[in-house]
Amino acid sequence: MKLWKVLGVAGLAGVAATGAIIARDQRKRAQLTPEEIRSKLHERVAEAQAGTQSASGSTDSNARA
Repeated sequence: MKLWKVLGVAGLAGVAATGAIIARDQRKRAQLTPEEIRSKLHERVAEAQAGTQSASGSTDSNARA
């Protein structure tokens, strides 16, 4: 019976910790303005496009060799 109590308390502590982490992340996101979100998304897209261009360029050069 003692084991079940320990497991229950540990489970509750885990749920509380997870909730605290989620709440902290949500507060961070809520503080961003739409312009900040838009600029971050544009940066991500630019990085992704640069990554695909460099990856496709390296495969082409390997195919020729």
